[in-house]
Amino acid sequence: MAVQQNKKSRSRKGMRRSHDHVAVPAVIYCKCGSPTLPHSVCPSCNRYNGHHVGNTKDSSN
Repeated sequence: MAVQQNKKSRSRKGMRRSHDHVAVPAVIYCKCGSPTLPHSVCPSCNRYNGHHVGNTKDSSN
């Protein structure tokens, strides 16, 4: 079992954890005004990059 040699100070612990935060997701706004994730189809108007791509429902029948 690994045991630390010396106690890490609060400052060192904070510096180590400085990159452990959760990233805020990027949000863009479609031409219809609804928030959308980048590089994905708009859930309200079914458009991607200004082009209509069809229904979002599964039409496998």
